[in-house]
Amino acid sequence: MDKKRFNAEYLASQAPRLFAAAREKRPVPELRRQLIAAVLAKRDYALDNYDRKGQGLAIRIRDCARTLVTMFHRRSERLAEFSLTRAIRDLAQGRVRPDLSPAFYADLIHIIWGLAGRVRFESPADQAMRPSEKRGREAAIERSGQLDQLWQMLEAGIARFPTGLDAEVVRGRRQRRRHILEVMGGSEEDWNNWRWQVRHVIRNEKQLRRILRLTPEEEEGIRAAKANRVPFGITPYYASLMDETPTDHDRSVRYQVIPPDRYVQGVCRLRRSDPAVLDFMREEDTSPIDLITRRYPSICILKPISTCPQICVYCQRNWEIEDVLTPGALAPREKLDAALDWIECHSGIREVLVTGGDPFVMGRERLRYIMQRLARISSVERIRIGTRTLVTMPMRITDELAAMLGRHCEPGHREIAVVTHCQHPYEVTPEVVEAVDKLRARRIPVYNQLVYTFFVSRRFEAVALRRALRLAGIDPYYTFSMKGKEEMEDYRVPIARLMQEQKEEARLLPGLARTDEAVYNIPGRGKNYLRAQQHRELISILPNGARVYEFHPWEKNITSGIRTYVGRDVPILEYLERLDRIGEGPNDYSSIWYYF
Repeated sequence: MDKKRFNAEYLASQAPRLFAAAREKRPVPELRRQLIAAVLAKRDYALDNYDRKGQGLAIRIRDCARTLVTMFHRRSERLAEFSLTRAIRDLAQGRVRPDLSPAFYADLIHIIWGLAGRVRFESPADQAMRPSEKRGREAAIERSGQLDQLWQMLEAGIARFPTGLDAEVVRGRRQRRRHILEVMGGSEEDWNNWRWQVRHVIRNEKQLRRILRLTPEEEEGIRAAKANRVPFGITPYYASLMDETPTDHDRSVRYQVIPPDRYVQGVCRLRRSDPAVLDFMREEDTSPIDLITRRYPSICILKPISTCPQICVYCQRNWEIEDVLTPGALAPREKLDAALDWIECHSGIREVLVTGGDPFVMGRERLRYIMQRLARISSVERIRIGTRTLVTMPMRITDELAAMLGRHCEPGHREIAVVTHCQHPYEVTPEVVEAVDKLRARRIPVYNQLVYTFFVSRRFEAVALRRALRLAGIDPYYTFSMKGKEEMEDYRVPIARLMQEQKEEARLLPGLARTDEAVYNIPGRGKNYLRAQQHRELISILPNGARVYEFHPWEKNITSGIRTYVGRDVPILEYLERLDRIGEGPNDYSSIWYYF
């Protein structure tokens, strides 16, 4: 990855036909037609001569051509508020464009390479799977040997990321637990009591510094959060999952709960300029009554509490959570009853997702009351509970709680399910396994939602998580592309990397271990499935190198009155440079440019 080549001169040398057309003095609409014609001619030649170029290369040329043509369309330029046609014309005619960054040139140059058929890279599978002329049993034996090599490569990738079940990790955490109890004045019995965990939530950097080492940046981020009333809190249990000093292994654990200063400043900036932007999913636009969100016909969200025992930095609802365990976060009984009455009056609601905040931070009686009320509504077929306590405070899943939830399960009539958020294999611990076992013993399945942040995006990192989850009894459910929130820049990953991960890494796992669906949340609309290009289109590359996508919401084939959503992604070059800074080889990710 030679960044010095990513400039106007090199781009011109790689796209001579496009630049030759753009040097001629002609109106922009005519130039647009010329550029599109040149790209389509490349595509048609490749498809007509696929037997000489090779099937795979011809398909890549086709995909690059489709992407470029879409970018040249006037509609795409209007939606993206940037004209690629004008940019190429300006460069071809010698005009200086200081707004165009190396990240812009890098992405466009790679697409031009793809269009010209000059791309040569190996995915992980290519290293093991080679074409063969053999047939029958000989072919099967050779393929089996290749698959053995492929699995060895996969296993080596997974081995880079220890889980919380590894013996050495378990021993280290036992020592940290003893240290934390000594500092906080607690016993082993206290540690296993979820109420003790709640009473001893860590709320500032001084408390956290007493039990582990923080970097200056981490201390600065926590202080900034506290000074600006940005939610912060960590349970003692979750703090024990962090290594005594920061390592490659606990990076994801730390970044989930220790807010970077840039994040805090971003939140503060949005509060001052446009607080409504913090509600990225526009929940206020989809809330027909207090405590209820409804985006789909047969499911609604019920939010009886607006706080958690621990705060995730990238929480979707950080705009409405004041702080960890905030007094008054529990919804008043009259509001709760009104929301439950609303559900009962809408028979189309077949599933209720109880979330918040975290419903498992509520006391026994309030949680039991909600379950009883929902179970009495004949139209409700499934009660789903969204909680992170399995990961942040697994001792909350007591036998009593599991039994209470299980009593409302009626096979054939009503299902109770738990959806949690385990982010990294380092979080899968013996305590998590024990909590899951208690739920599954009461016929309650457990699913996982992964937020695909930078800190779980290395090769095979998410694969290691899925494998650990399945062995712990948790089904991978969704993998969320990090929301395009301004304050979340440090966490975001290009959509192309998530697609690459799904195709080149997750695909190598057995089917039951890769059941999660990659999605992008469209504000005010809901989930966009990323598995197929029918759901989105790459329409431009901005001067800073950010790809611009037009997303088609779930109503696309249901109603003619849909509104598409235009979202800006993370520049791929910037992402690869970040990987380089943490010791990852960018060339190991070189196919990322060709996931559109």
